[in-house]
Amino acid sequence: MPDDLNKTSFERSCCPVACALDILGDKWTLLIVRDLLSGKKRYQEFLASPEQIATNILADRLKKLDTAGIIAQHAYQQKPVRYEYALTQKGEDLRPVLEALVKWGKAYYPGTMVF
Repeated sequence: MPDDLNKTSFERSCCPVACALDILGDKWTLLIVRDLLSGKKRYQEFLASPEQIATNILADRLKKLDTAGIIAQHAYQQKPVRYEYALTQKGEDLRPVLEALVKWGKAYYPGTMVF
């Protein structure tokens, strides 16, 4: 029975790329991480990003990132309750991944720029 506690449940396979994509593989999640890395913390700040994420998708991705342990939320206002979001260490460890995507994107998509 103790072995069951140490087992990890995989959605599709035990491939690390597949596991990462299960959390990060949609078109919005890494953009939210990008925004957090650049200093955004509040819901309205994410909505102001140039990609114009829909509110329902933003709420869903923030919840997914929180559940995955990539971000943490804390209330900064009580009435109504409003939250700020911050990257956990697991989220901060995505920085080199995004830096590599920036380097690749700048090399193959001339004229792109980092916000």
